[in-house]
Amino acid sequence: MRSLRTPDDRFADLPDYPFAPNYVDIDDQDGGTLRVHYLDEGPADGPIVLAMHGEPSWSYLYRKMVPALVAGGARVIAPDLVGFGKSDKPSEKSDYTCARHVAWMQEAVIDHLDLHDATFFGQDWGGLVGLRLVADNPDRFARVVIGNTGLPNGDGAPSKAFMDWQKFSQESPVFPIGMLLQSATTTELSDAEVAAYDAPFPDETFKEGARIFPTLVPTSTDDPAVPANNAAWEVLKRWEKPFICCFSDSDPVTKGGDTPFLQLVPGAAGQPHVTVENAHHFFQEDAAAQLAQIVLDAISAG
Repeated sequence: MRSLRTPDDRFADLPDYPFAPNYVDIDDQDGGTLRVHYLDEGPADGPIVLAMHGEPSWSYLYRKMVPALVAGGARVIAPDLVGFGKSDKPSEKSDYTCARHVAWMQEAVIDHLDLHDATFFGQDWGGLVGLRLVADNPDRFARVVIGNTGLPNGDGAPSKAFMDWQKFSQESPVFPIGMLLQSATTTELSDAEVAAYDAPFPDETFKEGARIFPTLVPTSTDDPAVPANNAAWEVLKRWEKPFICCFSDSDPVTKGGDTPFLQLVPGAAGQPHVTVENAHHFFQEDAAAQLAQIVLDAISAG
């Protein structure tokens, strides 16, 4: 497959993002390779937190959480999904599938870094991809913390807010990444922060992955991702380790999305689940300190 690489100068002097880049080359699942970027911050021997971003953001979304987690002693791994951030961006929408996203992150993060005893934190597509990683590698994870995400299998009607978002992603002549982030936070982002979310995408040709993601969410039971998602659910239905939900109170897309996890995952019983107040979909912008503390408390609790 053909892929694009965002020039490094697009990422110069981003506000509150002083982190050193790390890269790994992986199999693109089509006979070639892709370069994947990830953050690796904090003490090498600290408890590992795998923090995965969603659509259409990148690891910049975690810039406020990383310092707080590191200050608490954690080692934070935050990859950029293929098609986002500093990772390579396949140039055709058809290059992107759920199965490939899982395989790409499996090789880039789980296999390359050989993670063990990790805490998974996922939001939006970070949860859809990351929960598949957890289910495929349950022995490598000690606990799970999720918010504003899900693991859909096509049952039930998607929300109107989601269907409107899906329609916009396919029909809008311009896909304004930074403004989309701003529209899904309660916090007022600075112009420089909005520009930082736009940085990975010099023009519309770089956005095919961001464009296609909303259509990859299973909305019917015949979606190609459903069998693997159902298999992941079977693992989660036997998951006894801590599983904590921290969904926000002001996200119309994922409202109520914690219910299946609370009902079906044994490890969710008795956990300190939180409704994050005054926070929208990208709650890492709105409640970074609170979210970091939830993760640190979960690690401390064992």
